[in-house]
Amino acid sequence: MQSSLIARNPEIMSGALCFTPTRVPVQNLFDYLEGSATVDDFLADFPSVTRESVIAVLEAAKSRLFADAPAA
Repeated sequence: MQSSLIARNPEIMSGALCFTPTRVPVQNLFDYLEGSATVDDFLADFPSVTRESVIAVLEAAKSRLFADAPAA
């Protein structure tokens, strides 16, 4: 994943991992999805975050999950 898509700064949102250049924590995306909201719902509530950033974060999470999964 491009490091320019997310960042952690102790002076922004208490150091939470955020979508750059916003103050929107990445955790909010996962909270929305866990609560049965859609990506479109998230984007409507956080218009400063781009769809491309959301998709890139989800793809990175998916890649990490599959890379770390033990072989059967």
